[in-house]
Amino acid sequence: MICIKAEIPEDICQIDDELKAIYHSKDTVCIWVFKSRLERNKFMDETVGMKKKEREEYYSLFY
Repeated sequence: MICIKAEIPEDICQIDDELKAIYHSKDTVCIWVFKSRLERNKFMDETVGMKKKEREEYYSLFY
């Protein structure tokens, strides 16, 4: 396991983990928040293999 210390805002910590999708690269961590677990799972299934920018665009279009 690798842990990286970060200051995560409390309001994000309070959101159920099953409603969040997390992406990371060498210099960025992105957290997408959804209304339901079903939406999150659909997003994950439909964005498999996408780079960060593609996922950001997809999220903006559909969520």
